[in-house]
Amino acid sequence: MRMWRWLPAASLTAFAVTALALYQVPLLDIAVFTAYLVLGVALPGTLVIRAVRGGGMSLPEEIALGVALGYAVEVAVYIGARAVGAPLLVVAWPVVVYALFCAVPGLRRHWRGAASRPKAPVWWSWTVVLVAVYLIAWTMATFFQQYDVTQPARWASAVDMLYHVALTGELKHHMPPTVPMVSGEPLLYHWFVYAHLAASSWVTGIEPYLLLFRLAMTPMLIALLVLVGVTGKRVTGSWAGGALGVAAMILLKAPNLYQGENWAFTYGGVQDVTWGSPTQTFGALMFAPVVIVLLDLLDRRRNGLGQWILLGVFLVAVMGAKAVYMPMVGLGLIAAVVGQALRGRGIAPVRPALLALGLTGACFLFSQLVLFSGAKLGMAVDPFNLMRIAWTKLTGLKTEVEQSSMLGLAGLYLLCWALAWSGVLGLLSRRRLLLSPGVLLLAGIGAGGLGAALTFGHPGLSQLFFLMGALPYLAILAVYGLMVVVRHARLSRGTVVAAAGCGVLAAFLLPLLCGVAIPLPPGTDPSVLYWPYFVLTAVAVPAGIVLMLRMGVLRAGAVMIVVFTALSLPGNVRDRLVYQEVRIKSTLAVPQGALDVMRWVRANSRPDDLVATNMHCKWGSQDRCEISRFWVAAFGERRVLLEGWAYTPKNLRNWKPGDSFKFEFWDRKRFTANRNAFYAPSQATVGRLRDRYGVKWLIVDESRMRRVSEMWRHAKFRFGSQGYSVYEVMERGEPIT
Repeated sequence: MRMWRWLPAASLTAFAVTALALYQVPLLDIAVFTAYLVLGVALPGTLVIRAVRGGGMSLPEEIALGVALGYAVEVAVYIGARAVGAPLLVVAWPVVVYALFCAVPGLRRHWRGAASRPKAPVWWSWTVVLVAVYLIAWTMATFFQQYDVTQPARWASAVDMLYHVALTGELKHHMPPTVPMVSGEPLLYHWFVYAHLAASSWVTGIEPYLLLFRLAMTPMLIALLVLVGVTGKRVTGSWAGGALGVAAMILLKAPNLYQGENWAFTYGGVQDVTWGSPTQTFGALMFAPVVIVLLDLLDRRRNGLGQWILLGVFLVAVMGAKAVYMPMVGLGLIAAVVGQALRGRGIAPVRPALLALGLTGACFLFSQLVLFSGAKLGMAVDPFNLMRIAWTKLTGLKTEVEQSSMLGLAGLYLLCWALAWSGVLGLLSRRRLLLSPGVLLLAGIGAGGLGAALTFGHPGLSQLFFLMGALPYLAILAVYGLMVVVRHARLSRGTVVAAAGCGVLAAFLLPLLCGVAIPLPPGTDPSVLYWPYFVLTAVAVPAGIVLMLRMGVLRAGAVMIVVFTALSLPGNVRDRLVYQEVRIKSTLAVPQGALDVMRWVRANSRPDDLVATNMHCKWGSQDRCEISRFWVAAFGERRVLLEGWAYTPKNLRNWKPGDSFKFEFWDRKRFTANRNAFYAPSQATVGRLRDRYGVKWLIVDESRMRRVSEMWRHAKFRFGSQGYSVYEVMERGEPIT
């Protein structure tokens, strides 16, 4: 029987390994990474979790929390190890843990774990596994298809991914980190995930881009699913609630009643950002234990010193992993404090929330004032910025959206999410549950995420990361409310199945009957966007009234909540399976010659050497530069004098809502010096890069030169491939031979 309990984990492991092997990951790399993950992250983290938290945890929870703690401690140790120039000292932390847990008698028992730990039901484990399999399969069909790790020169639309690779290279070789694409610019960004990727690259010897594009996100994703399932179990009080919470986190989205992918309303699920935004995935994993520990503290299940230490560790990890979570957890704690005050329980019950709020506030201030130095990175107060983007996506119109249309679209957006989260209304049937600290904590997190998404604007729609971070906890609340109201109304299984069937049927029939295809064809009245939802309302309101007259308010409300929840499930799957298009460019995104010279530079230069390049500007049109190009920093793993400045704080601080963020480079002297060294190479122009900026290497795209390159007269030719060349800038007075 014990062996059967391991079957879900074994099946998921086999599926993940098969998926990786099918998509160009060598089996040796899979084995090495697995050994590193188990021995260097999961096992030491799990031992510490057992020692600090004691018993009362299921094995999946122990391991998932151990993985999260392992990552958090690894990042902290790596920062110190990299700062002293010995990155492989990161392995000291698991070694020290093993030594302590072998030598100290009181710690040895944690190798076995608690004998009386609660056991997660096998069906709960299978639910988590099936959701993970769905996400991995989805990744195989989309992300893995798009990015062939055996042919990095053929990556399509890889601006953001190359940015992640470049930052990993920077953290692999430098501490404190700077923006490698523009030398000297501070990296005022949440960079802890890149520290983890750099550490794992040092330990395993695996290429950073292979870790990023294939290996590293999978265990984070699985651990996140487990922790969300554990959180759901804590809040709802049942394993079924935890399992449904995991499924709802992935499937429960704003209903799409159009024909076509409603990206504007449905974007933001875990599957949308797992691989494309490693900071979000890592931040979500670091945040999940924060919620679990806070639930324990608020419910006074565990209130020892170890709990507070864990909370501090994970808050610090979240602080540098993804800053959007800090204000959301603050709002959640404020909601818990206010709720407890309304219940009139005195100061004692709210003391843990107040202490946690103070700790959160301290971490938030440190992150904003020290870690990010107050940089906004393009985030600006711009209410309904998302609606202006949605208007363009839905209507296909490039014209400025009218205020009335924007407000109408915002109302429709809120209506769609209200339908998806309608289960939360079920908690109104039990006021005591509605004002419980755990529910208020999650509600505050959710309100903060949705509010920020509608309040702020960003040139890359990064305000949606607030909503993405809140979705798992809003899904748990929706599931909890649904379970509460169905039980309270005493709906039969047949009634629940019939109501769910009506919702699923409506999700497929309404788009067909209304026939609204998006983006709208030219000349279509934009008001047609409201038609499917008007039809839904016209049907739902009379049906609700009839049910209320026949069944009573409570039972009718429970039935309608089931209908709306079911309505919100298949639209998300339909978008993913029917309308999703995997976009793979046929042209070379990175020429093979450029890739060859960058790899040569990485192999033949020192990490502190500075590189200059002409690959970022189109010399045929001098005023237009490709400011989002990060090739050299990504594949060369070297700092560049000037390559792509799109995501730098100095560039993004100039952005205003409605503008492009593609501004000219702010340092005209540097720009001109870099340009002249390639456009008109001479002893003076090349020497200026060396003497003024410390440039050691020149990577030249010969096709961008105005005439036949004479760079060889002023720098030493070292390597060339298919129209790309590497030159070494010699010291003053050193002959060029």
